[in-house]
Amino acid sequence: MSLRVLRFLTAGESHGKGLVAILEGIPANLELSPEDINRELARRQKGYGRGGRMKIEKDRVDIISGVRFGKTLGSPIAMAVWNRDFENWRERMAVEGEPPEGYQPFIKPRPGHADLVGGIKYNQRDLRNILERSSARETAARVAVGAVCKKFLSEFGIKIGSYVRVLGGYRVKEMPLDLWSRHLKAEQSEVRIPNPLEDPYVKTLIDKAKEKGETLGGIIEVFALNVPPGLGSHIQWDRRLDGRIAQAMMSIQAIKGVEIGSGFETGFLPGSRVMDEIGWSEERGFFRYTNRLGGTEGGITNGEPLVVRIAMKPIPTLMFPLRSVDIETKQEVKAMRERSDVTAVPAASVVAEAMLAIVLADALLEKLGGDFMEEVKERFKLYMEHVKNF
Repeated sequence: MSLRVLRFLTAGESHGKGLVAILEGIPANLELSPEDINRELARRQKGYGRGGRMKIEKDRVDIISGVRFGKTLGSPIAMAVWNRDFENWRERMAVEGEPPEGYQPFIKPRPGHADLVGGIKYNQRDLRNILERSSARETAARVAVGAVCKKFLSEFGIKIGSYVRVLGGYRVKEMPLDLWSRHLKAEQSEVRIPNPLEDPYVKTLIDKAKEKGETLGGIIEVFALNVPPGLGSHIQWDRRLDGRIAQAMMSIQAIKGVEIGSGFETGFLPGSRVMDEIGWSEERGFFRYTNRLGGTEGGITNGEPLVVRIAMKPIPTLMFPLRSVDIETKQEVKAMRERSDVTAVPAASVVAEAMLAIVLADALLEKLGGDFMEEVKERFKLYMEHVKNF
């Protein structure tokens, strides 16, 4: 994924040797340890309704380059997350040689997955060559990148959190008013909802779905606090921050909808109930009395909390598979099954945090510039004085 100041790429297959991420653009002298990243990787693996893979993998980062004596060097940061399950797939995922004796190619694509369209696009008759890369296992690498960006943003007081608002049709009924309290409550929940007391209702839905061979989707809210005004720009379509956020969120596997602030609801309301009226005080400077637009105006942050809502479809792998077609015989068949979760909505909320952190870190560096942390911090201080005195 190519960004303006930050750039990152991921590589690796779900059952291959591991996942690799390279992040370029983080300034020198940011204090960074493997544990900063491992904490986020561990959060991604939690959640009621996950499958057997999470019992095998205990994701830990291996920082290969870009950090020395606990500080970034300004050079590309290369990170690997090795797959423990590769030991069970070594012959089937070998880099060299021929498929092992008795190997059965994946030829019955799953509806809703990249299997068939990816096979057509890349001319692959064994659809495992598609599903291995399109798997959401790839998000472990993104979370590693996002953890570095979170650490960078924290140096400027910017905090990112998330929680699950809806899972399997169940909408959380009671939750704290402020966003950070919702995040903290979600951290105590097995399904990352902002009211752990409602966990039993959601877990019952997940259990029933598992019995039926079904999967469940949901709606996630991810947010950022203390974001300064002025990130992003109105002057070109691809510099609008809300557009950049939407693209980042839609790039997460299984995400099918994104809205910022009141989003789609604004299409049903008059302008007086949508726009955020502007106020000013000696203590706060300019502020908004409400935050219906979710922290952006004209593609630029306005200093209010940045609030993003995303919809995740159910996972395409069903234990009672849907109709499909054998790509060799062209006969109707049941889609192939692959080890999977009942729901990965709680995990996706952590991935959404990572993607929001990446976009915001890029936007902040785009605004401030600077090659080392001391320089960036000085520029941030000057810019915030400008905001205060405007």
